[in-house]
Amino acid sequence: MTYHPKSDFLHVMQARGFMADCTDLQGLDDALMAGVVPAYIGFDATAKSLHVGSLIQIMMFRWLQKTGHKPLVLMGGGTTKVGDPSFRADERPLLSEEQINANIDGIQQVFSSYVTFGEGATDALMVNNAEWLDGLNYLEFLRDIGRHFSVNRMLAFESVKSRIDREQSLSFLEFNYMILQAYDFMELNRRYGCLMQMGGSDQWGNIVNGIDLTRRVLSGEVYGLTSHLLTTSDGKKMGKSAEGAVWLNAEMRSPYEFWQFWRNTTDADVGRFLKLYTELPVDECDRLGALAGQEINEAKIRLANEVTTLAHGTDAANAAEATSREVFEKGGVGDDLPTALLSADDLGDNGLSIVQAFVKAGLAGSGKEAKRLIADGGAKLNDKAITDAGLMIGADELAASIKLSAGKKRHALVKLDT
Repeated sequence: MTYHPKSDFLHVMQARGFMADCTDLQGLDDALMAGVVPAYIGFDATAKSLHVGSLIQIMMFRWLQKTGHKPLVLMGGGTTKVGDPSFRADERPLLSEEQINANIDGIQQVFSSYVTFGEGATDALMVNNAEWLDGLNYLEFLRDIGRHFSVNRMLAFESVKSRIDREQSLSFLEFNYMILQAYDFMELNRRYGCLMQMGGSDQWGNIVNGIDLTRRVLSGEVYGLTSHLLTTSDGKKMGKSAEGAVWLNAEMRSPYEFWQFWRNTTDADVGRFLKLYTELPVDECDRLGALAGQEINEAKIRLANEVTTLAHGTDAANAAEATSREVFEKGGVGDDLPTALLSADDLGDNGLSIVQAFVKAGLAGSGKEAKRLIADGGAKLNDKAITDAGLMIGADELAASIKLSAGKKRHALVKLDT
């Protein structure tokens, strides 16, 4: 029998399709009804931005705050030095402390678009687990914390078992990760009264460990809530595109390219994505998702506008839509297209080859890929098909900027920086 939650937060999680599982749904519901619940999600600082694969968790934070509770954004300044082995085939590369701190600064910019930080009861806090992990005494940690963990049980968790079953190396360094994450939950409960950890369903084992440790050491009642690991309707992992990761930071992925990612959503995903990534009413999400033909394209534009507005602001979303209509409907250039600026040093005696132009514009990963694109008929210069891979572009043309197209959906400008 389906449990119908009384709290606004859990109602939203169920109605919009976020929730995969909960350790104690009724107990958590009662806690959410009783007062402000501080809840955390951990993010390791492996890059200077999060990508759309993390957007479900970010939206969970946004709804948590909107329904009267407190987001605790935990940055893994300490655990990033170890690396989460969950469902990975290999060990993560280790980063220096300087790299980790720079990444945390970049990630903080992302969060400020979605939640409000401050000192109020429901204001979000950003916390770094290096505060308590960096100073740990190893022998004391083994004695006081390690004794609460069963290796037999840890080996049974799917995130570890999958590596061992595939006979892939799992270092002792990584094996410690789940103990450190459990310790994070306990420390957040001790320091900030944190009552809940949220995360993707691949974090279930880590979350349960943290709940058990907190109960054993602090006698605290805490909860875990997981979201589905999202894939698109064609089975692809959310967060990646043909051009690579879809970053949430504008410096790493332009608002126009971000908007285009959502505009290119598969028809079957539109309704589901509207529920997860926008704040439109559920009924409206269902109505838009059920459209067909040309109308579903307008629903995709609505999705792209809503998601881009949250990430980058209304002006960026409007500019991206205007550029898209200019490029796709009118065959124009569009003011918001990604632009590659070239220096005079990039040009040879005869100008710039069309192959290198595609590489520098980010529309091809290599000269070989650019030549294949031209040979397959998918390359255009100023909306005209390119047939000659040996074509050279002069400095005069580049001074005025040229428009390159790879297929029907990827476009960029190339211009000489004068």
